[in-house]
Amino acid sequence: MVQNMLIQGVSGDPIVYLNGVFGPLSEAKISVLDRGFIFGDGVYEVVPIYHGKPFRMAQHLARLERSLAKIHIQQPMTKAQWEGLVNDLVAKAPDNTCMVYIQISRGVAKRDHGYPVPAVTPTVFAMVSPMSLPTAAQREKGVRLVSIRDERWLHCDIKSVSLLGNVLAKQAAVDAGVDEVVQFRDGNLTEGATCNIWVVQDGKVIAPLKNNLVLEGIRYGLFEELCAEVGIPFELRVVSEAETRSADELMMSSATREVLPVAELDGNPVGSGKPGPVYQKLRAAYDARIAALA
Repeated sequence: MVQNMLIQGVSGDPIVYLNGVFGPLSEAKISVLDRGFIFGDGVYEVVPIYHGKPFRMAQHLARLERSLAKIHIQQPMTKAQWEGLVNDLVAKAPDNTCMVYIQISRGVAKRDHGYPVPAVTPTVFAMVSPMSLPTAAQREKGVRLVSIRDERWLHCDIKSVSLLGNVLAKQAAVDAGVDEVVQFRDGNLTEGATCNIWVVQDGKVIAPLKNNLVLEGIRYGLFEELCAEVGIPFELRVVSEAETRSADELMMSSATREVLPVAELDGNPVGSGKPGPVYQKLRAAYDARIAALA
């Protein structure tokens, strides 16, 4: 249970939550034998906050539940407790547009690859961070991407803290001086380093199937809803690299970058090289959902 005493943070030292206690980030400590540190044995979730209110909180908690179940960690909180924790952290944040990061590891145990027996208490950590929203230029002109081979593991559907594959992929974008990567595995589209990728062909929004090769972004469900609202056909299926490269439009999406148009892939323009009509409709519908929280 969360302790009732809430410690007030000082300037530049935000309040975080660690194992039942709120306190300054500078004082939050875990054991070096925590399995999240030693093995990356844990999962995480990021909840965007607009106007002081969580955006699609139920879907984020459902994905957290799925990730925990897939690595056999018992859920440490009820849905109501998670909601209360997020609201408590947001109440202490200096900005009511931000993001809440949640991380759960298997806990502290002797270093051994097998699960500890008996099971140990999971480590639960949460904090609020500023959310860098897309810039006007990104929204209006689009972003640049490069393609790479997807060399990550085969459980990308788990929102694992073991993110080295994604780190290396993101660094490929940094080294190329672009915004993100598009990853292909066996000739088919998977996703970006930190986002989902959407293909638009003949007015239809298409994305890879929800399977072990991609992390099901919360925008999967949101985009299906928004497409239905504005009359855009929507389909999930295997998407080839050739289809991706010849798309009328490409889009990228994530919790913090929302939805952005891709203007360039590997130095070549995508479609007209400018944000397309499908993006414009989805962007407007997405903005309306955010505005409804105010």
